[in-house]
Amino acid sequence: MSLPTMIAAHPQVENETEELVTAARHAMLCSLFCTSCADACVAEDMDMAQCIRNCLDCADVCAATARLAVRRTAQNIDVLRAQLEACITACETCAAECESHDNPHCSLCAKMCRECAEDCRKALPLVK
Repeated sequence: MSLPTMIAAHPQVENETEELVTAARHAMLCSLFCTSCADACVAEDMDMAQCIRNCLDCADVCAATARLAVRRTAQNIDVLRAQLEACITACETCAAECESHDNPHCSLCAKMCRECAEDCRKALPLVK
């Protein structure tokens, strides 16, 4: 099953931007990566409280971003733009925190967060 196919089936979608669909898909995956990273941080021997908090905040913001990005009926463009901007901020914050730790789960999470932020940046100017 394809997310672009699902969105294209919407009766009010005429010219779907690939960038927004990509941002939605990446935000959904980033939410899962951040949730997994937060859980792995709980198992670490060191104090990972700030990393856990950043990961969980980012997971929630990314999940909301993915949901808003796939809604097409009576769009609220200002809210969608603000959500994409919030996702960029949350992802950059989480990536910076994860990059300060030397463990594989944080490295993977930071990479996913950077990719998600970049996809949201690409989609942002196309949301009109």
